[in-house]
Amino acid sequence: MNTGSPFLHNVVSQPEKFDFSCYPFNIPAFSNGINIDLPKRVTFLVGENGSGKSTLLEAIAECCGFPAEGGNRDHYQEVFEERSALASALRLSWMPRTTEGFFLRAESFFNFATYLEGVSNFHSYGGKSLHAQSHGEAFLALFDNRFEQGLYILDEPEAALSPQRQLTLMSIIHQLEKPGHAQFLIATHSPILLSYPGAQVLSFDDGNIQPIDYRDSSHYQLTKSFLNAPEKYFRWLFEDEGDT
Repeated sequence: MNTGSPFLHNVVSQPEKFDFSCYPFNIPAFSNGINIDLPKRVTFLVGENGSGKSTLLEAIAECCGFPAEGGNRDHYQEVFEERSALASALRLSWMPRTTEGFFLRAESFFNFATYLEGVSNFHSYGGKSLHAQSHGEAFLALFDNRFEQGLYILDEPEAALSPQRQLTLMSIIHQLEKPGHAQFLIATHSPILLSYPGAQVLSFDDGNIQPIDYRDSSHYQLTKSFLNAPEKYFRWLFEDEGDT
């Protein structure tokens, strides 16, 4: 019997609760419903802005009992809200089920750090207020001190991380997932993170959700093409309308 990660094995939509005429159900990637298998300990969700990856990630986090502002199940206990429409339409399959983990939402991390000011002595975060550090340092303090065991749902963690710090995050992920302590679901635009060995990459582009090789992702291909010949992009980006 499996006692380690991956804990979450499948995310599927319930057709009777899907209303394709309204948002977020009318996002093209959701047009055939949602049925995602998660056989790997690390899964990346990749796609253009508006493709639905963060929307789905947030709904999964909500189903797990993690607060919308980010955190684990022990945070924001005074807030009780009904599930969003998308979260209510999802069914999660576990083996084994875990209630441990964390939801990192880069865009609301400031709010989470402010919340901690009133409830924590920061001993569990390295002993220093997250607001007393740079954005990237605060992210790493969280990763280093609070990530231990469970399901970790990260929405664009690279937002505050330099390329070097993204490599540090990859090392932390490896230390936790390799022995089966943790599972990671990560929405990202980072070609660096996408290269994590053995990870599953799910693309939300082209109107569906499908596994791809990270080298086939638009983020990887565009970054590689640009770095190989930036002048080609400059000619196109900076071309004056009057140029012939």
